[in-house]
Order: sequence, then C-alpha cells, then structure tokens
Amino acid sequence: MSASSLASADVRRHNLALVVSRLAELGTASRSDLADATGLARGSVTALVRRLQADGLVRETEQVAAEGKGRPRTLLELSADHLAIVTVLIDADRATAVATALGGARLSRVERRHGRPMGDPGRVLDVAAAVFDEVLDSIAGRRVAEASVIVWAPVAGEPPIVLADTDLGWGAVDVLGLLAERAPRFADLVEAGRVHLMADTLVAALAEHASAGRPSGLLYLKSDSGIGGAIVVDGTPLDGSHHLAGALGHLPIVQGGVRCECGQHGCLVTVAGPDAVLARSGLDEIARAEGLPAALDEFVRRVRSGDDVATSVWRDAAAELARALQIVTLTVDPALIVVGGYLAALADDLAEVLARIQPVVGEVTVTPPPLLGSRLGRDAALVGAEHAAVVRLLADPAALSRSH
Repeated sequence: MSASSLASADVRRHNLALVVSRLAELGTASRSDLADATGLARGSVTALVRRLQADGLVRETEQVAAEGKGRPRTLLELSADHLAIVTVLIDADRATAVATALGGARLSRVERRHGRPMGDPGRVLDVAAAVFDEVLDSIAGRRVAEASVIVWAPVAGEPPIVLADTDLGWGAVDVLGLLAERAPRFADLVEAGRVHLMADTLVAALAEHASAGRPSGLLYLKSDSGIGGAIVVDGTPLDGSHHLAGALGHLPIVQGGVRCECGQHGCLVTVAGPDAVLARSGLDEIARAEGLPAALDEFVRRVRSGDDVATSVWRDAAAELARALQIVTLTVDPALIVVGGYLAALADDLAEVLARIQPVVGEVTVTPPPLLGSRLGRDAALVGAEHAAVVRLLADPAALSRSH
C-alpha cells in the first residue's frame, strides 16, 4: 500500500473515532450536530455515519422538528448491540463481574464472596472465573469487545502482573494467566489482546476526578479493605518509577509501630485500615461472617450513634489519617481531596481534624483543600474501568466494527 493510501486510512480512522467520541459525549445528535461538534464537513460526516451504520455501531433513533422552516433532523445514537464490555473486580472480600453496553448501560452483574483465603490466589481466582463465566452466559449473543480485571494492588510488567496484595497475603501473582487457566473464554480474550489488568485506585481516582468536575489536582484516599490512594494531576494519575505512587496506606506514620504485611513498621493501614478499626471495635466477627462492607457499615453506624468504643477507635484513626493527608497535601498541593470506602461516610469528621492541624506560615494558617466523600461509592473502580475501556474502544471504531 502506498504512503498516501496509508495516510488516507489514518485520517479516516481518526475521523471515525472523532465522530464516535463526540456522539458518545452528546448521547444523541443529528448529522449536522456532529459536523458542528467535530469541525468536519457535513458531507464527510454523512459518509462516516453511513460506514458506522453499516458496521452496527450507530443507529437512527427519531426525527426532531427543525426550528423555522428547515427539514426535520434525524437523531443518531451509538448502538453496538452486538458488543459488551466486561469488568472483573477482585477485592479483599469478593469477586464481582459486570457486563456493560458500549453506551454505558449495565447489562448484568454477578458478585460472590471468596472468603478471603490468605495467601491462596488460586481459591480467589476460582471465584473470579466463576462470576466471569456467569456474566458471559447472561449476555449470550453479545461479543466481548474488551475485558478489564481490577485488583486492589499495584500492577506492573509486560504482560502485567500483581506485584503484591497485602490484603490477601499475595506476593507477585499472574492474575491474567491464572484466570485464563480457569476460564477458556477469558483465555480467548487474553490471546486476542483484549484484556487489561489495572490497579483499582488509579481507575477509581480518575472516575472520582471526572465526577468532581476535573479539578487541576486530586488526592484520592480510600479504605475498604486496606488503605489505597492515588494522585491525579491535570487529568493524569501519577504512577511512579516503581508503580507505587499514591500507596498511602503504607506511609510509616507511627514510629516503632506494629509490623505491617509490607515489612515496614507503623504503616497507616495498621492503625486506620478496616482490619484495625474493626478489630478494636469488636466487629471483626461480623467481617468474617458477613464480609467487610457489612462490618464497615456497622462501624460507621456506631460512630454516628455515639457508641463509646467505636467513637474512640475512630478518633484515633482519624488523627493518623489526617496526619498522613497533611503530609501528602503539603507535598503535592492538590485542589481537592476525595475519600472513599468507609471514610466517605465520615468525610466531614476527617475534614475537621485535618483543618485543626494545618501549619502556620508567619501569621497565616495554610488552608487545606476541600475534603469530600466519594460520590461513586464502592463502584468507583468499576465506573473508572468501564470509562477507560470505552475511551480505548472509541479511539479505534474500525477495530470495533471487526468485533462481530
């Protein structure tokens, strides 16, 4: 193929992606709306839409009367009814699989507790493979355009692996390889290069960043098993040379403190993580019987109701959390702090503690950034992973059209 033909194909691919991404943003739009939104000529948009319709990615929905004496406008929307995005989330308590349409509609969700067998990734991934297969069975007739696996641990390498998961007692684990051994349809996706392994804090932070209006800098701290975090600057999460940027749970806050699973002493997670606060509040049995979410909900309920034990435990944990936030805030100077997990329901308390310990420069007290509870709750990582998958897919509509 000539250089000019390759260049023309690249331009067409770019224009197809531009039309699809703008339509995804608008929800519905006419051809003239898309021409205005993309800056492309109306004739070019018409030809591109015709191609997308033929590939089953765009469909006409309804006609809208034009303003004045013009002709009615025919609205378009993304269709891709033959496609789905599948996301598998593996946390410290359960495995969850979700299937989503390209336009964002949830098609199916399956979740199951794995019992938190420490140091045994095989048993956890048995459950993850089972919920993956169950979700695929529920969307029979749709092809999986892309799958993502989200873990509560740092990820790196090529192919990517989990570096370590202190919540589950894992060292380095090839999660994708082990899942492929357990689920042949997952193995097919891996073979086709359509699977991504990602750390939950990064995708959750990006989802919270978008939900908060995309501030210039975001510090994200969540605690729903251990404690994790991420720092987003100008829309990009910091990763770090060892892929450990934002590992706030392992800041050594307490000098001479207890030994953490990571090998350090006095890490934040050892004094303010769920296992620590639940054990000190006498709620660890609920965690074992009903799962971490149920136990943490009960802990928050007791704090809010003024229970002496839970309130005392929270007071100590909040002091250490605020000190960690103060250190990171003075390091990266974020415009906004968002807290997730059990901390979201106690965000106002945490904001007050943080405000009380701000430094004084001369006669001026440094004002901390706003601190808000998560808007997306326990699904923040799922939402972020789904959005990331859609962005990747819309960047190459030609590849989507081959996913029949």
